[in-house]
Amino acid sequence: MKIAKDGFPFIAGFGVAGICFWFIAMPLGLILSLLAAICLYFFRDPYRNIMKSGRFVFSPADGKVMEIIEEKDKKIIRIFLSIFNVHIQRAPFSGSIRSIEYKPGKFLPAMDRNAHAVNEQNVFTIDTVYGEIQVMQIAGILARRIVSWVKAGDKVEAGQRIGIIKFGSQVDIILPAKIEVLVKLNEKVKGGTSIIACMNN
Repeated sequence: MKIAKDGFPFIAGFGVAGICFWFIAMPLGLILSLLAAICLYFFRDPYRNIMKSGRFVFSPADGKVMEIIEEKDKKIIRIFLSIFNVHIQRAPFSGSIRSIEYKPGKFLPAMDRNAHAVNEQNVFTIDTVYGEIQVMQIAGILARRIVSWVKAGDKVEAGQRIGIIKFGSQVDIILPAKIEVLVKLNEKVKGGTSIIACMNN
C-alpha cells in the first residue's frame, strides 16, 4: 500500500529510534517501534477507483457525517475523521482552485460544535461548472498540521488528492443550495468514492 510522503519523517524517526533503543532499553524500543507502526497505518494512501461523472459530488474525506446544514444560499456537510480513518483529502468535483486560505486558530476536539469556526484550517475554494464549492481542512485536538498538495490556479479532477491533515480532524464541504444532498447523518463515507450530493440541472 502507498504511504503519504508527509508520514515518512514520523515513520523513519520512530522506526530508527525504536531500533536504537531496542538493545539499550527494550520497553522504550518497543514503544517507539509501535509508534512507527501506528504512523505507517495512519499515513496509508489506499488506491481508490474514481468514478467518472459530471453530476455527482464525492466525499472529500474518509469519516462519518456528523452534521448536515441547509441554509438559504448553501448546504454544509461536516465529516469527522477519527485516527483510524485515512486522512488524505480529495477534490469532491472537477474544477479549478480559485484560492486556498490558511486560517490560524485553536485546536478544539473535532466533535466540538465550534471547531469549524475557531480551529486552525485551510479553505479550498473550487470553481466548477455548477458554481463554487469549498472544502475546509480543520485541525482537531491531535491534528497540529494541515497540508495542501495543490495551489491556487491548479486544475483538479474529481477524486484527486489535494491535501492531508495529520492526526484526527474534521473536513467540511460547502455546496451551492441547489445541490441535492444524498448522504444522511452518521453515514460513513470514503474520500473520492462515496457520492454525497448530486448536481441538479
